[in-house]
Amino acid sequence: MPNPDNRADNVERLQEAIHNTMENLHEAEDFLAAHADEMNPKDVRNLAAKNERRRRAIDGFRDEIRDEAHDARDRLQ
Repeated sequence: MPNPDNRADNVERLQEAIHNTMENLHEAEDFLAAHADEMNPKDVRNLAAKNERRRRAIDGFRDEIRDEAHDARDRLQ
């Protein structure tokens, strides 16, 4: 039997995901700033691409938070 849909902590989990993803993004940016000239160009491109995916993921998390806010408002009406 599937678990019931418990959305009580969705926003908190999404905010934590944003925080963690932003932290990883900034660490990677700092690493690239310090070491890109010593790295294989392919590795630099891969890390830059990963950071772009992180940015898109953060946008997606924010969209989900907005959706959760709308759902919560609708449940109250």
